[in-house]
Amino acid sequence: MSNWESYLADNQDRFLEELKDFLRIPSISSLPEHANDVLDAGKWVTKRMASAGIENIEILPTDGHPVVYGDWLHAPNKPTILIYGHFDVQPVDPLDLWDRPPFEPEVKDGRIYARGATDDKGNMLTPILAVEALLKTEGTLPVNLKFLFEGQEEIGSPDLPPFMAKEAERFACDLVVSSDGGQMSEDQPVLLVGTKGLAALEIHIKGAKSDLHSGMYGGTIQNPIHALANIISKLRSDDGKILVDGFYDDVVDLSEKDRELISAVPYNKDVFISKIDVPETFGEPGYSTVERRFARPTLELNGIWGGFQGDGVKTVLPSEAHAKITCRLVANQHPAKIRDLLQAYIENIAPPGVTVDVIQQQSQALPYLMQSDHPANMIGGQVLTELYGVEPLFVRTGGSVPIYELFETHLKKKCLTFAFGLDDENLHAPNEFFRLSSFKKAQKGYCKLIHALSNLNPAEGS
Repeated sequence: MSNWESYLADNQDRFLEELKDFLRIPSISSLPEHANDVLDAGKWVTKRMASAGIENIEILPTDGHPVVYGDWLHAPNKPTILIYGHFDVQPVDPLDLWDRPPFEPEVKDGRIYARGATDDKGNMLTPILAVEALLKTEGTLPVNLKFLFEGQEEIGSPDLPPFMAKEAERFACDLVVSSDGGQMSEDQPVLLVGTKGLAALEIHIKGAKSDLHSGMYGGTIQNPIHALANIISKLRSDDGKILVDGFYDDVVDLSEKDRELISAVPYNKDVFISKIDVPETFGEPGYSTVERRFARPTLELNGIWGGFQGDGVKTVLPSEAHAKITCRLVANQHPAKIRDLLQAYIENIAPPGVTVDVIQQQSQALPYLMQSDHPANMIGGQVLTELYGVEPLFVRTGGSVPIYELFETHLKKKCLTFAFGLDDENLHAPNEFFRLSSFKKAQKGYCKLIHALSNLNPAEGS
C-alpha cells in the first residue's frame, strides 16, 4: 500500500464528517432565498481547499452565483490540469417524499443520504481530498492543477459564458477533468465521450379574437387546435424521422467504430420498456435504441395547450393553441441554425386561416463529442481499469452539459469526465444518496489519475 493510500484509509472518518458539514449547507441555486447559502457553500470549499494545500484561492464573482478558483502550480514542464465541479444543488421538493430532512445527512447501510450527496458535493470533494493525500505524503504533485468549482450548474450556468470569456487566461490548461458525472454500475466503469446540444422554441397559433360557439362558427373558419395538430403531424414521419428541411445536414453520422463501441454497452429491450412502462420502443429507422439515445438528434413535443380543459362538454371553437418543442442535437449541429430551420419550416407548412407565431427560446447548448481514442481517455481508461478490474465502456448521454462547450470554446480543451455517482442514487429526487464505497474509490481514483496525467503530452489535451 502506498503512503497516500494509507493516508486516505487513516482519514476516512474525518473526510466523512467533512462531507456531512458540506451537505448541511442548503445551496439551492434556483431559489433566490438560498443565494447566501450558495455563497456559504463556496466559502466552505475555499477553506477546505486551503487546508488541503491548494493555493491562490479566490471566490470570483459572476452576474449570479460565484465561482471558486484555486491552483497548485509547482510542477515545471508538466501538464496543467483543470478540475471542475459544482457546489450548488437541486431544490428538495416534494419534501414529504424524503425519509429524513434533506440537509441533515444520515449514514445508513454504507450510504450517505442528503441533497447533493452524489450530485455533486460528494463527487467534487474527492479530488480535493486526493490532493491533500498526495501533498501530505509526497510533498509535491506530479502535475500542475487548477480548480473551477461553480455555484450555478443546476440552473444551467447562465453567467458562465461571459465569465469564461473574460477569465480564459486564468483557467488556461492542457486538459479539463470533470468531477460531475458517474459510472455505469459498482462493477462497470464508463468513459463519457459525448453529450447532446439543445434548441428550443414555441408555437403560438391565433384564430378568432375570442373563443366562439362551435355550432355557429364550426366549419366556417380554421380551428387553431386543428391547425396546430396539422403542423405537428408534419414535423416527423410515422416512423420517427424528422422531416424539417435541412435538419440532418450537419449531423456527423456514426462510423463503424462508433457503432461497435455503442453496441458494447449492455441493453435489454424488455428491461428498458418495462422500467418506464411502455409497450414498445420507437424512433428513427436504421438505428438501434441505444444509438438513438446516444448519438442521433431528436425533436420532441414537450407540451401542448389550448381550448377547453375542464370536465364535461363545452362546445367551443378555441381562439388559440400553443406548443413547446425541444430538439436534442449532435455534432456538428448548432442550436441557432436548427431554430431557424424549424421556424422557416413551420411558417411554410402553416395552414391558412390562422396566425402562426414561432418564438425561438434562447436556452440552448451546443453538442459535445470527444474522440474515444483521445489520449486523456486512454489515460483515464487505464486508471478505471485498475480500479474496477474491467475496461471501461464508451458512452454518450442524451442530456446536455453546457460547460463542456465553454471549455472547448474558450480554453480549446476537451473534458475527461471522471466521477463516480450511479444512476440509482436519486440525483434530483427525494432521498438522494452517495455510496461510501464510491466516495472512497473516487479519492483513490483521483490520486491515481493525477499521477497518470503527468504523462500527458500538453499538445494532446485539445
